Amino acid sequence: MGRPRTNDDTVKERLVETATELFATRPRESVTVRALATAAGTATAAVYTLFGSKDALVGEVRNRAVAGLFHDLSAVPTSADPLTDLHALAGAYRRWAREHTHLYLVLFGGVQTFDPSGAVGTGDPIRPLLNAIDRALAASQVTGDATAIALSFWVTLHGLVTLELAGALDAATADATFRSAIPAALRGWAASPSARDRD
Repeated sequence: MGRPRTNDDTVKERLVETATELFATRPRESVTVRALATAAGTATAAVYTLFGSKDALVGEVRNRAVAGLFHDLSAVPTSADPLTDLHALAGAYRRWAREHTHLYLVLFGGVQTFDPSGAVGTGDPIRPLLNAIDRALAASQVTGDATAIALSFWVTLHGLVTLELAGALDAATADATFRSAIPAALRGWAASPSARDRD
């Protein structure tokens, strides 16, 4: 009878979950392979056997976060009104962050870098937002540069969500702020009536 396999999918999943929690609350460089393995109840060899390196494990955590957020944002139905869709996307973003706090913090809490000027891939969570903004621009509902609009919209949304997850805003305050801040961010880019009339 052969030796039981110890570095299996169960251990792999436990390492990913452990890494997600640790990287959400501690600087990446302070989390050693030994600390990861100990917290996951396994040996350091499991990290190398299953992932090859700590960096590869971090990459797996981030990839899961990116894929999860993209999935939820892509599932938001498209309506005839791009501004309505932007509100819906903001709501989906906030829900995902609240339901996946550790993953959200790994993505945007300082452990991983976020480059708003980088190339946007087909599976990037910003893609559904940019698509809605492009439609709003085409309908003359907003005016400006699509990337600048997306960045300012995300900064507002991310700031609100980060404060909420940190406990700085209670549920009622977070809800009220969300209802006012998101429309206000979009109004800042609203096309003037005269601009709409010219189109």
